Parts: sequence; C-alpha cells; structure tokens
Amino acid sequence: MSQYSSSSITNFINFITRELENLDRIFISQNFMSFDFLQNVVSTLRSFHSQLTVLVHNLQLPVGEKWLDEYMDETSRIWEACQCLKTGVSAMENYYLSGFNVVTLLDDHRVLNAQVSRRVIRAIDACQREMTALLQENKSSAERKLQTLSLNFKENVLTESRFNKYNGFRGVLYAMSNVTTLLLVILLSGLVYFWPETSFFQLGNYEGNSIFGNKFMVSTSNLHQRILNATSHFGSQPGILVYELNEAKIVMDELKMEIESTIQYQPAIDVHEKVENLRSCFEVLKCGVETMVGQLDDLFDEIVDGRKRLLDMCSHM
Repeated sequence: MSQYSSSSITNFINFITRELENLDRIFISQNFMSFDFLQNVVSTLRSFHSQLTVLVHNLQLPVGEKWLDEYMDETSRIWEACQCLKTGVSAMENYYLSGFNVVTLLDDHRVLNAQVSRRVIRAIDACQREMTALLQENKSSAERKLQTLSLNFKENVLTESRFNKYNGFRGVLYAMSNVTTLLLVILLSGLVYFWPETSFFQLGNYEGNSIFGNKFMVSTSNLHQRILNATSHFGSQPGILVYELNEAKIVMDELKMEIESTIQYQPAIDVHEKVENLRSCFEVLKCGVETMVGQLDDLFDEIVDGRKRLLDMCSHM
C-alpha cells in the first residue's frame, strides 16, 4: 500500500471515529430514540457514503476488479434497508392524521358534555386502531426485510493481507459494513420495529477492525453498548421506539382515560390544556416524519449519484 493510500485511509477512519463519537454525545443529550437523534444517524450514514465515494477516487483502484462489486453490494444493502425505513416512517402519517382529527373535534368543543365526550372517545378509538395497524404493518415489513439485509456483525475472518487488498479498500469496506450495520439496526429499531430478544441487536465483534486502531473500535463499541444499555434501562417492549410517536400515544391514552373516568359523574369537562398538549405532540410527530422522509430521499439520491460517478470513473480509466 502506498503512503498516499495509507494516509487517505487513516483520514477516512479518523472521520468515521469522530462521527461515531458525535452520535454518542447526541444520544446522551436527547430523549431516548428521538427523531432528532435518528435524523443525526441518517445524516451520519450519508456522510459515510459520501466520504467513501471520495476515498475510492483517492485510492485509484484498479478497473475491472472485484472492489467495485463489493462497493455496489454494500450500497445496495443500504438502499434496501432505507426503503424499509421510508415505508415504516411514511406509515406513521395515518396515525398522526387520525390524531389531528381528535384535536379538531376537541377544538370545536373545549368543554365536553356526555354526548360530545362519547364522540371524542370514538375518535380516539379510531386513532388507537391506526396505531395497532401501524405496529402490525411495520412488524410485518421488518420481518420480511431483516432476513435479507445481512444485519449481523461480521466476525474476524479477514487476514491483514486481505484487509490491505485494493490499496486497503477491502478493509475499509469491511469496517464500514459493520458500522453501517450498527446504524441501520438503530434506525430500524427506532422507526420500523424492535424485538428485544432478537440476535441482530446483540453486541457485535469489533476485533477484526483492530487494524484501524483502538480508538475506532472503542467508538463503535461504545455507541453500540450505549444503545443496548438504554433499551434495557427503559424496559423497551416490542414495537416502534421513536420517542415522539410513543409520547403522542401516551398523551392520547391519558386523555381517553380521563374522559372515560369522568363522563358519568361530571357533566362538563374543560380540556383546553390537554388539547394544546395533544396538538403539540402530533405537530412534532408530523414534523419528524416529514424531515426523516426527506433525509432518506436525499440519501437515495446520493447513493445513485455515487454509484454513477464510480461507474463513470471506471469507464474512463
């Protein structure tokens, strides 16, 4: 491996390390599995892919070799995972639209009598059915996709000579694949479906990445362990982990229980404060969904552009 190639790879690994450390800091400062944190995970995925494409240019890899197939396979895996993510996130739209129907009804009747209370409860029931449908659809989507996405952490099977093949690109792609797997598992658990007992969210083996230095291994392992500890601490049940979705569900459930508990004994209920709280929850959820879909669309565009650039580069060498 030339000194220039070695320097390019070192800079790339250092970049990944800094980005993972930044994600770790963001995770600590945010609500558990918030949209803000998950959007940062997608942003990190985008930056990794962008810098990987730049690295390929810098390494001046041989045309017609297997490295291009390996790059295409990895970007195809990311593409397929992100399609699953987009489907799962987009499915939240029906839930928050149903939630806004409840808010509109409450806006029209800030003080609830028994008759209006029953109408509100029916609207809440419809919203809760949308949540049940969302969970079932996302679970089914995740079950179909997870088996084909290779979301397992690779074992230490590559020798140093194989790591250094193609000016070190194979080793970089190996390291990237493990890190990308970690980020995709976080996103799928937050936005599509999470099973606490499944093996794809267990600790990975980062020993094979020791060729890139201890700091890189530590930053990867720390983020992974942080997520595992958090899911254990919060006692996460199977389902969609994203904070804003669960917050909206909790507020809706509490409102329903209050109305049901008072409907027979109190002729009029003032729900002004709860209406504003509910409205805020669904507005935040809507914003999070739309921003996430936009970020995923940007990643799709960048994958297409990166693959085209590398194919063009190879065809003109």
